Amino acid sequence: MSRQLLPVLLLLLLRASCPWGQEQGARSPSEEPPEEEIPKEDGILVLSRHTLGLALREHPALLVEFYAPWCGHCQALAPEYSKAAAVLAAESMVVTLAKVDGPAQRELAEEFGVTEYPTLKFFRNGNRTHPEEYTGPRDAEGIAEWLRRRVGPSAMRLEDEAAAQALIGGRDLVVIGFFQDLQDEDVATFLALAQDALDMTFGLTDRPRLFQQFGLTKDTVVLFKKFDEGRADFPVDEELGLDLGDLSRFLVTHSMRLVTEFNSQTSAKIFAARILNHLLLFVNQTLAAHRELLAGFGEAAPRFRGQVLFVVVDVAADNEHVLQYFGLKAEAAPTLRLVNLETTKKYAPVDGGPVTAASITAFCHAVLNGQVKPYLLSQEIPPDWDQRPVKTLVGKNFEQVAFDETKNVFVKFYAPWCTHCKEMAPAWEALAEKYQDHEDIIIAELDATANELDAFAVHGFPTLKYFPAGPGRKVIEYKSTRDLETFSKFLDKRGRAAHGGAPGGASSPVPGATGQLHYGVQGGTVAAPVSPPPSLLDRSHPLGYQRELCIVNKE
Repeated sequence: MSRQLLPVLLLLLLRASCPWGQEQGARSPSEEPPEEEIPKEDGILVLSRHTLGLALREHPALLVEFYAPWCGHCQALAPEYSKAAAVLAAESMVVTLAKVDGPAQRELAEEFGVTEYPTLKFFRNGNRTHPEEYTGPRDAEGIAEWLRRRVGPSAMRLEDEAAAQALIGGRDLVVIGFFQDLQDEDVATFLALAQDALDMTFGLTDRPRLFQQFGLTKDTVVLFKKFDEGRADFPVDEELGLDLGDLSRFLVTHSMRLVTEFNSQTSAKIFAARILNHLLLFVNQTLAAHRELLAGFGEAAPRFRGQVLFVVVDVAADNEHVLQYFGLKAEAAPTLRLVNLETTKKYAPVDGGPVTAASITAFCHAVLNGQVKPYLLSQEIPPDWDQRPVKTLVGKNFEQVAFDETKNVFVKFYAPWCTHCKEMAPAWEALAEKYQDHEDIIIAELDATANELDAFAVHGFPTLKYFPAGPGRKVIEYKSTRDLETFSKFLDKRGRAAHGGAPGGASSPVPGATGQLHYGVQGGTVAAPVSPPPSLLDRSHPLGYQRELCIVNKE
């Protein structure tokens, strides 16, 4: 054999000993690449599209936060989220906390339908397709308790009187389900509610001795509380069973004090009570004569439980925002106001007489029976309201200006504290200057926190509405980009349509968040998108009972 052919033959033999087409030392296609090790930050797993599957396999109970680095609400949540992880680890709870950078891991954000930040989802037993939406609080203990009630029992099993009394004595609000058969479907309903009612402690029992001890003969859910009546019973309907919605409403209604003082600690519970009518007594708690009125207020409250929530507002405390919402000064105390949170209509006593149990009762009945007309807030018309390029509207001159049949009126409804309103202010001023010589166009603004309109309610800031000339009181809501160029195109298109040109269709909408103004609002929550900031409304919310979120901008 030729010496020149020997190296070639050796090379062919080496290749033949390896799988077809594969060099020696290369990985077989059937072999999996080594799995990535999941990194951690402050006790939180940091996941990506490559590691989520591994995390689901390794952790049977996994809470995942989808966040954005630019989101202020996510930044506020971060230390609480880490504390929750530490608390649960110290308790050896079999639950793991993780996070995903939504903008960086767009595939995961889209897979799980993330439209706002932060969004938290709870995965059980590796189930990737049906995670549970996190609905709990944003503080460390709230997060930990929400998870405890999912990976552990949501209610304590009570075997004797000593255990029941210990549970009742240890908490302000304790709910005990008395069920003769713990395998009944009603028990599953009870436990499902217990998972989410984190401000109450739950127990359950089937012991006949405990039924007898608490004076019960049939299945009943009992709320024990260390105030007011001390106890409220919810008998289970023998034919229909236990209804989750009815029980939830019962517990929310009866867990509220008959009279609640408004402050930063109670505000969230006040607005979460789902009682639409709120009666507010404004008093100066530093004055003995004002404090004496509280007895009559409390005396009138029981007959309206579940229908009207009785709230005391101390005008000497930090409650100026509440006074402003009702158009009041501290000097007006003592006085009553009633507001319906759904309609935002406000009512004041007609006679202005003394505040007594009898007058309070009569006022509530009159409002509920439709015998009192609501009042609207309005500032006084400024003397120079029409002297600047941007005209100043208030409640008292809005109708006259906005529905003038000879004018096309473009109005910005704003809140003084609204970040997005401030950001768009230069563009609005520039727009007014550009069209100030057009006699048929008016650019105006109205402070919607100090002025209310009979024609419609404003639910978010800024809200922009266009009132075209002509009969019919037409209103067109502007929902496009908030800059001078787009504003101008909108007005010009509307002008051409009014003169027989192409009709000005509605602008393409942009993502936005809306919120209802309530008397507890001290300022808007800023929901900032990726870019540009003007694409969202500021969210007004009742003191945090609505979620504070950043909305994903998908433009």
